[in-house]
Amino acid sequence: MANPKQVVHLTTVHHPYDPRIFHKECKSLQRAGYDVTLIAQKDDNGGLADKPIRHIPVKKYNSKLKRMLFGTWQVYRKAKKMDADVYHFHDPELLPVGWLLKKKDNIVIYDIHEDYITSILQKDYMKPAVKKAVAAVYKVMEKIFTRKMELCLAEKYYKDIYPTGTCILNYPTVNEKFINHKREGEAEDKVIYTGNVTEVRGALFHAKLPVIDESLSVHFVGKCPKPLAEKMYEVAGDRKDQLVIEGIDRFIEKEVIEDRYLSRNWLAGVALFPPTEHYMKKELTKFFEYMNARLPVICSDFPVWKEFIEKHECGIAVDPYDDEAIRNALDYLRAHPEEAKQMGENGKKAVMEELGWQTQEQKLISWYQRLLGEQPAKMEG
Repeated sequence: MANPKQVVHLTTVHHPYDPRIFHKECKSLQRAGYDVTLIAQKDDNGGLADKPIRHIPVKKYNSKLKRMLFGTWQVYRKAKKMDADVYHFHDPELLPVGWLLKKKDNIVIYDIHEDYITSILQKDYMKPAVKKAVAAVYKVMEKIFTRKMELCLAEKYYKDIYPTGTCILNYPTVNEKFINHKREGEAEDKVIYTGNVTEVRGALFHAKLPVIDESLSVHFVGKCPKPLAEKMYEVAGDRKDQLVIEGIDRFIEKEVIEDRYLSRNWLAGVALFPPTEHYMKKELTKFFEYMNARLPVICSDFPVWKEFIEKHECGIAVDPYDDEAIRNALDYLRAHPEEAKQMGENGKKAVMEELGWQTQEQKLISWYQRLLGEQPAKMEG
């Protein structure tokens, strides 16, 4: 590009090294020749000085209310000064900011990472009447503010909610380390869970695994609130030493997670979630990452998940409440190492051919080009 278009990504909620925002979208757009800036919270470990994306930091608030009030105002002021061609924001609380930034001659994109209405309705800390009211207000607010915006969807099923949105799916990046990595020898009695650790993402189910299978260790690599970690240790009881929680009250970077995938010959990657309307419809990013690392997947047998696992022949889906079924799945992988290895190879093949970020990167760039009038490419959602 002779005069590169200026693109600004905005977030108050996500860490500045967020895999989707920073490692996938920002880096891909920069490689395509765009002038990319990220406005995000400060990093406690020194910022993005050694990273290739320009970073404009905003203050980090411990209070959610202060972040929503003062953090969004900071983001707006800094973003407005940029006078960018494209503003691409990632949090519902930035809807008013996106609305204020929209002009006749620029593009504003709302990147929808979650089904927020369903997510609000499953918040445990809200009373049912409050949840319904908040969800209703958000739905109206979203409709008003996004009227002149483009919608970027991280999940396939969001198309049912936002039919005009464009799917840029959250598939994993495939680098040389993962291409060259092979799983050789006997798998260890260890399973891995990556990403944020929460109860709705199965933290207590995973903490119980050493009780179900006494030879098993479970390694968690992702941010975990300390009170939840204590609950997990209680669930594991005498087996709590077989829980390794890396990320208590701290963010774990993508590079660290990738290193952990390759550090051992894991028995499986696990995703034993309790049934919630929010997660039962999703194809978890975790699945793609486990598959990318050539790991068999053990997950809950929700219809969408089970269909995905069976389609790609990459793991075993079980009832998360059935201890015997879980134990049998673990034993099956141990007793059939060649089949377990083949599950990993099947998953890797799927990622290399159709479920890797490389397919979404081109869609993202083509979409930007079309929006900016740089080429008349038509893109399927």
